Amino acid sequence: MSSFTNLIYSETEQAEINQWLTTSDRLKSTAGSGDQKSLLDTLNAHLASRTTLLGAKPSKADIALYESLAPQVFSWTAEQRTGEHGHPNIVRHLDFVQNSPVFALAVGADKKVKVDPEEILYVKPPVDAKAEKERLKKEKAAAAAAAAGGETVLADRTNGKKDKKDKSVGEKVADKVAEVKGAVVAAVSGEGSAQPEQQQKKKEKKEKAPKPQKAPAVAALLSPSLIDLRVGHILKAIKHPEADSLFVSTIAMGDKAGTDDTSEYEGQVVRTVCSGLNGLVPLEEMQGRKVVVVCNLKPVKMRGVKSCAMVLAASPRLKEGEEDHHAGPVELVTPPADAPAGERVYFEGWKGEPEGVLNPKKKVWETLQPAFTITSDLDVAFDAGVVKELSKEGEEPKMGVGKLVTASGGTCKVKTLSGGIVR
Repeated sequence: MSSFTNLIYSETEQAEINQWLTTSDRLKSTAGSGDQKSLLDTLNAHLASRTTLLGAKPSKADIALYESLAPQVFSWTAEQRTGEHGHPNIVRHLDFVQNSPVFALAVGADKKVKVDPEEILYVKPPVDAKAEKERLKKEKAAAAAAAAGGETVLADRTNGKKDKKDKSVGEKVADKVAEVKGAVVAAVSGEGSAQPEQQQKKKEKKEKAPKPQKAPAVAALLSPSLIDLRVGHILKAIKHPEADSLFVSTIAMGDKAGTDDTSEYEGQVVRTVCSGLNGLVPLEEMQGRKVVVVCNLKPVKMRGVKSCAMVLAASPRLKEGEEDHHAGPVELVTPPADAPAGERVYFEGWKGEPEGVLNPKKKVWETLQPAFTITSDLDVAFDAGVVKELSKEGEEPKMGVGKLVTASGGTCKVKTLSGGIVR
């Protein structure tokens, strides 16, 4: 029996449930027709940013939709599922309904819709937010011009002057006579003798006032707060097409539209992030999950794909003299489940304003990262005693361990790697 039978729905939600029940009946009765194709396209777009038909709240409409579509989707081809014109969000929704204990459907393994996370035939290319904004601006201007009658008024750039080529021979002679006459009058009246003196004054250069000296920029004190840490939401992760060890993730992390190194995916502003986690973290664990990301490292290209952030992950601490073969295990740093994408994350006792982009020459990340650790309670933390550069010469060394927390107070953790390192 489903576990949401006691949920209370608002009038608006109930009306939406009834709409989806009607749509479920139509999807069953129009199977294989052009009408169903239109319904499937609308449904797939609706589910692009939703877990259930209502968003996150389960309802009987999800079950009705499953019962209508599962027999059809069971026999869909790979192209129909994840091709360029396929319906991957519908497949994901059905897989969630048939496996989630919330719905408690007793579907036999042989009747379940088979889902292969490795079989992704088409990945929608990211949209350049700046280019898209410029395109929409041009379209709007063109529409406005058409509404005004299609006539475009060009600015007069001649400043009222007549082109010399357009003057007649008579006009040219008259101009020359006037010019000579003016010169003779000036010479007779003595005005001409003043010209060299005036020209000399024009040539004299004025003494330039010395420019005020700019005060030297105050260098920011070394602190983990210089690192821009945020909650990230992985919307999609795939294997890197050119590197066996890399994943390529599409992550929302609270950027504004038009920000450098961002694009748009399913209505959200995202960054592309490459991470060397292939073979260390299962691909299915990367899908749709919350992570902690470093957002102000300088972007780098990794085998042809520009990576614009870094995902934090934990691994065991090496013993003295032990070589790092990157063999794992590896666990992703996990913020609270209810933390929204883009929420600031910082170490307790070190809250401050991060740098825009960390200067690679100053080695801020390389200096501070060795102090990222895991406590016995599996909390990610910063051990100030590890970084001697935090204290000025002659000062007492800074000590203390501050947990990694979100702005709303939640703690960031890992599953099992107590005493490990984070990078």
